[in-house]
Amino acid sequence: MATLSPYRSLPAARRVALLTHLLTTHRETRALYIQRLVARGGGFRAVTMQPWPGERIAREVVRLNAETAQDEIELLQLLYVDLEPAIQITMLDATGVKHEGGKIDEELEPPYADAAAVARGAAAVREQHGEDGVHYLRTIARYNLGAWPGLDEYLATIDS
Repeated sequence: MATLSPYRSLPAARRVALLTHLLTTHRETRALYIQRLVARGGGFRAVTMQPWPGERIAREVVRLNAETAQDEIELLQLLYVDLEPAIQITMLDATGVKHEGGKIDEELEPPYADAAAVARGAAAVREQHGEDGVHYLRTIARYNLGAWPGLDEYLATIDS
């Protein structure tokens, strides 16, 4: 069985909540997801779906797995940087990475910290945030490992 992506490993209700937020705050995104649902078939027309509340569209998108890999990355960034930055703030503070409210300074270039700092940060994230923190760590290991040297080794120690 294939390993689920960090996004798909989130509970469906959490994925629906993320998509609902995105759909209600970005109208162009709403139109894009409606087009995808219509393209998948099933009898719905775009004009039928236009008046639907964002949550209903989000439920259909999640039910049909209509998100692309790029959507998944953007939704995880929305989760960990914009909506619930506490975990990222813990990581950045513990590693000494310059940030503002969990958003990494644009001038910084990866890698953001050395392996020892990454291990300290990962341990702090796991200690303070539990399984949600481990999910965050797996997410950044999957999509941005080069910026966090040694994170894969840290995760291997907790997975064994």
